[in-house]
Amino acid sequence: MHTIMSKSMVVPHITVTIDKIPHFKWRERVKTKDSIGLKKMRKLEVVSPVPADIDIANSVEPLHVSEIAKQLNLSPDHYDLYGKYKAKVLLPVIDELQGREDGYYVVVGGITPTPLGEGKSTTTVGLCQALGAFLDKKVVTCLRQPSQGPTFGIKGGAAGGGYSQVIPMDEFNLHLTGDIHAITAANNLLAAAIDTRMFHESTQSDKALFNRLCPADKEGKRKFSDIMFRRLKKLGITSTKPEDLTPEEVTKFARLDLDPASITWRRVMDVNDRFLRKISVGQGPDEKGMVRETAFDISVASEIMAVLALTTSLADMRERLGKMVVGNSKAGDPVTADDLGLGGALTVLMKDAINPTLMQTLEGTPVFVHAGPFANIAHGNSSIIADKIALKLVGPGGFVITEAGFGSDIGTEKFMNIKCRYSGLKPQCAIIVATIRALKMHGGGPQVVAGRPLDHAYITENVALVEAGCVNLARHISNTKAYGVNVVVAINMFSTDSEAEINAVRSASLAAGAFDAILCTHHAHGGKGAVDLGIAVQKACENVTQPLKFLYPLDISIKEKIEAIARSYGASGVDYSEQAEKQIEMYTKQGFSGLPICMAKTQYSFSDNASAKGAPSGFVLPIRDVRGSIGAGFIYPLVGTMSTMPGLPTRPCFYDIDLDTATGRVIGLS
Repeated sequence: MHTIMSKSMVVPHITVTIDKIPHFKWRERVKTKDSIGLKKMRKLEVVSPVPADIDIANSVEPLHVSEIAKQLNLSPDHYDLYGKYKAKVLLPVIDELQGREDGYYVVVGGITPTPLGEGKSTTTVGLCQALGAFLDKKVVTCLRQPSQGPTFGIKGGAAGGGYSQVIPMDEFNLHLTGDIHAITAANNLLAAAIDTRMFHESTQSDKALFNRLCPADKEGKRKFSDIMFRRLKKLGITSTKPEDLTPEEVTKFARLDLDPASITWRRVMDVNDRFLRKISVGQGPDEKGMVRETAFDISVASEIMAVLALTTSLADMRERLGKMVVGNSKAGDPVTADDLGLGGALTVLMKDAINPTLMQTLEGTPVFVHAGPFANIAHGNSSIIADKIALKLVGPGGFVITEAGFGSDIGTEKFMNIKCRYSGLKPQCAIIVATIRALKMHGGGPQVVAGRPLDHAYITENVALVEAGCVNLARHISNTKAYGVNVVVAINMFSTDSEAEINAVRSASLAAGAFDAILCTHHAHGGKGAVDLGIAVQKACENVTQPLKFLYPLDISIKEKIEAIARSYGASGVDYSEQAEKQIEMYTKQGFSGLPICMAKTQYSFSDNASAKGAPSGFVLPIRDVRGSIGAGFIYPLVGTMSTMPGLPTRPCFYDIDLDTATGRVIGLS
C-alpha cells in the first residue's frame, strides 16, 4: 500500500505536508502563448488508505476525449472517435506540424525490479499529471498498450496505479481500439499462408503452381500482381510478363521451397495459455500428412507488434511488414512475407492500428497509447509515431514522457540503441525509478515473491541494506548517463520507507552522477505528489549539453555489438553456443549484420542469472541462440530460455474480475 509515512516528512530536498495541500479545483485557464486551448483541471478527492485502482478509476468521470484533443489543438478532422473516451489520432497530423519544433523528450526506466514491479508506469503517469495539472506545462504521456494475457493472469493491468492512472482503466486494459486484435489477425494470416504454401508446393508441379499463381484471364492472358514484382526483383528476373519467363525462372519464382525446420513464424493469441507452447498442425486427413510441430506465442510477442512500434510512416510499415523473414528456403535463402504475396494484405489489416489512441489521466492530461512489444525478445517501448506526433503537439517547452519496459539495462538501452536510431529523436532526460524495497533486495535482502507477504526486512528500517543495494542503482545511473542525457532518480515512496533510508538513496544517486534524486508520492496523491519530480525533470532537460551517444556503431559485427552490451551489464566475456554461432554466421551471410541488437535476457539481474542481485561483474554471458526480427529491424540474441507464451497461475486475476450488471461497470481489475 502506497501511503505517506506521516503528515509531515522532511528530507533534504522536499517537505510533504499533506494537510496544507489544497484539493484540485475545476478551472479553465486563458489561452496564452505558452498554452494550447482551454485546459480543464479535475478535482480529485484523495483518500487514505488508497482504494483499489479500479475503484479510483471508476470514481472519476472522464472528460469527453474531444476536450482532451482541444488541449492539443486537435480538431475533429485530426482524429476518429472510438466511443466517448478514446480516439485515434490520424497520421496526417505529423505532416501539418512538420515545421514545428519538438518539445522535451523524457524516457522513464528503472532499477532492476523485484517481481512486484517498482512503479514505472505509475511514475510516468504521475509525472505527467504534475507537469500538466500543477506546473501548467503542455505534456503528453506515451505508453504501451497492455496485453490481455497479464490482465487476466498474474500481473494485472498496466494503466498506472493509485491516483496516477490512465482512464477509463478498464478500456485501457482490455480491447482498447482493437490494435492487438488487428496484429493477431495479421500474424495468423501469415502463419496460415506459410503452411498453405508448403502444402500446395508439395502437391503440384512447377508449371501447375506457376499457372495457379498467375491465372489466365478471360482472354487467356496472364499477368503478375503488383506484389509479385517485388519477388521478381529480389530474384534478379527482369521479365515483366509471365509468358516471358524461362523454365528455370518459373521454378525460381513459383517455388519458395521453405525448409519446415527453419520456420520461425508462429501463430499468436492474446491469452496466457501454457498448453499452446508446443503443438502440431496439419493432422487433418485433407492435409495429406503435412504434420509439423510449432507453437503459439502471445500476441504482443509477434514481430508485427515490433514493426508497429518502430515504424515511422504508413509507407515504412508496408516495407517492414513485407521484409519480415518467416524462415529459409532449403538453399538457405530468407523467405519473406512479400515472397508469400502477403505484405500488402498485412498492411491493410494494420492500416488503422498505425494511428495512436488518445486517452487521458485521472487529472485530465493527454495520453497516447500505442503498440506494446515484449521487452525481452523485442524492444519494450511504445511507438515512434506516437512520440513524434506528441513532440510536435506539445511544441517547444512542452514535454513528452514515455516509458521503457523492465529495468534500464533492458528498456532504456533498447530505447536508445534501437528506437532512437530509427526515430532520429534525442531525449534530454532519463528517469530511473527506484524503491527502497528493491534496493534492499539488491543489498542482500530475502527473496521477494509475488503473492507472498514481504519479509520483515522490507518493512522495517535498515539503512545498511539500502546502501548496499545502491550499487544496482549506481550502475543504472552510470550506464544511462553514458548516452548523453541527464539522469533523474525518482524514489517511489512506500509507507514503510524511513527518512534515513530515503536520504541514503538520494546521497548514493548524486554520488553516482544523477542530476537529481526526488521523493515521489504520486500513487497516494496524484500529480501533487510528483511536482518536485516535474521541476527536476524540467531543469534536467533545460541543462542537457551533450549529443546522443549510442552504445555501439552499426557497422561492426554482430558479436562485437553483443559484447558491447554485455560489458554494460558487467560481463567479462560472452560464450556462444554452437547454435548461436551458426545463426550469427547465417545472418551475416544473408546481409543482416548491420542491424541493431535486442538482447533477450532476464529482467531480474544484470546477468543471465536472475538470482544474482546488486551489480554482478566478471561473469560470462551465455548466448544460447540468435534470432532475427528482420522486418522490425533487429537481431535478438537469447540469453537463457525466454518464454513467449505465459501461463496462468493457480489463482489468476480473472477470479476477481466481473461486471456490475446494474451499472455496467467493470469491477476487480487491478
